[in-house]
Amino acid sequence: MKPTGYAPLLALATLAACSSYSSGITPPPDPSHVTFTALGDSAAVAAKLDEFRAALPGALNAPNAPPAVSGRREINWDGAPPALTNIDAFPGRFFNETSKRGAVFITPGTGLRIDSTAFASVNAAFPDQFSAFSQKKLFMPVGTNRVEVDFELVGTTTAGLVNGFGVVFSDVDRAGSTHVDFLDANGARIARVDAPAHSGTHEFSFVGVVFTSAVVARVQIFSGDGPLIGNTADVSAGGPADLVAMDDFVYGEPQPIP
Repeated sequence: MKPTGYAPLLALATLAACSSYSSGITPPPDPSHVTFTALGDSAAVAAKLDEFRAALPGALNAPNAPPAVSGRREINWDGAPPALTNIDAFPGRFFNETSKRGAVFITPGTGLRIDSTAFASVNAAFPDQFSAFSQKKLFMPVGTNRVEVDFELVGTTTAGLVNGFGVVFSDVDRAGSTHVDFLDANGARIARVDAPAHSGTHEFSFVGVVFTSAVVARVQIFSGDGPLIGNTADVSAGGPADLVAMDDFVYGEPQPIP
């Protein structure tokens, strides 16, 4: 799922940054930003999500609307067609080629999955853990707990930057298992936020960050500390790993890189 040359390029960028800092050059401060987090039932998380939306300047831009100078885009997975639901081969470019919203998904795993059964078709016990925040589909990477979102100008292949990104998680049980890294156009991490954890099931966590300008080229999402696979139980059911699913993604309108 990862484009050819992606990992070496990122590794070289990271090495160059580390070399500069070890030579006595002080790294620049992280861009100014505001963090939004919430934990609880759907009503509690929805209230914080609305605060996050209000902090992104402009209104909601509809799918397939042309690039705009402000506003936000949203993905709740429910618009995925039946042919691309409940399979492990959801196309990573669907949300900027078919339903154009400026987001491209990459994973080091074996695929991506949008599921309408709370992943019962993956593991019959998973519906005991997961609920959909916006009914009724959920999202996960396949074979890994990691997915990355690259931003492009809507409907194009031109890299873009956003001024904020937020995600709703389902069933974060263990503190530190789930977090989001925010990277700039040089591949440097400019923020990291851990998702709040709880001790129950069917609860939600929200993580969102809004920057003062469009500086985020990519987000890396670590959802839980293990992949959602058929023979693994969640930690709350006696399993070894905190298994976490994802629902709504909300982010600023992708802007051109200066």
